[in-house]
Amino acid sequence: MEQFLTDNQALVDQVIRIVTQGGVNVLLALAILVVGYMVAGGIKKAVLRAVERNPRIDRTLANFFASMVRYAILVVVFIAVLSRFGVETTSLVAAIGAAAFAVGLALQGTLGNVAAGVMLVFFRPYSLGDFVEVGGVSGTVADINLFTTELNTPDNKTIIVPNGQAWGNVITNYSVKPTRRVDITFGISYDDDINKAMEVIRAHYDADERVLKDPEFFLGVIAHNTSSIDIVTRAWVKTPDYWSVYFDAMKGIKEAFDANGIEIPYPHQVEVRKKA
Repeated sequence: MEQFLTDNQALVDQVIRIVTQGGVNVLLALAILVVGYMVAGGIKKAVLRAVERNPRIDRTLANFFASMVRYAILVVVFIAVLSRFGVETTSLVAAIGAAAFAVGLALQGTLGNVAAGVMLVFFRPYSLGDFVEVGGVSGTVADINLFTTELNTPDNKTIIVPNGQAWGNVITNYSVKPTRRVDITFGISYDDDINKAMEVIRAHYDADERVLKDPEFFLGVIAHNTSSIDIVTRAWVKTPDYWSVYFDAMKGIKEAFDANGIEIPYPHQVEVRKKA
């Protein structure tokens, strides 16, 4: 009887010890979860504030970085909680790593676009509202996110360019500089007076108030072509005035040539016949 009581007491002590240890583990796990959740949220806010202080980093990119930091901390917290209950976390970490590797291989194209989106948002080769040529297409930048760049064309079409294609190709930004140079070449006949033609061209540009005085307007003969003398013009204008100055010059100088008897020659060939 005494042995039976001794055995029962030992069993009760063991149950109490197991329950007590289990309760401690549950409490510690809950504490780790609560503290870890709070720390993850606090660090996310701190990263968000730190990144947002840099004007070159977009709000989308700031949220992305902050969320990645938060999720990384929560994964560590989850592993720490499992270890409190005796779960072998080494194999779990290996499994998570293998799963992440497999997902990375399956989504390498998408992840490449995300990486390119991060580079685009950070280095800012173009911004919203810029007119650019990117990935072989041109348009006004309407949106930049982590996956794609959205362009609106002048004829009101929307073009979606994957960021990997944008970052991996030559980017031409027509809006980033405050001024641009309008280059136009005009051809005149070999029979026309070059100096007179240049005076007519210069008079047109001098009368256009949109043409800047600095840098100075340039005018010169650039080539003796097969059927024309080519005169090049280089006028500096404010970037928004580029196309209006271009179109007005093409029209105005043709009319001025006509008024002054200056010919814009058609391509032609001269046939030479030898006497037999």
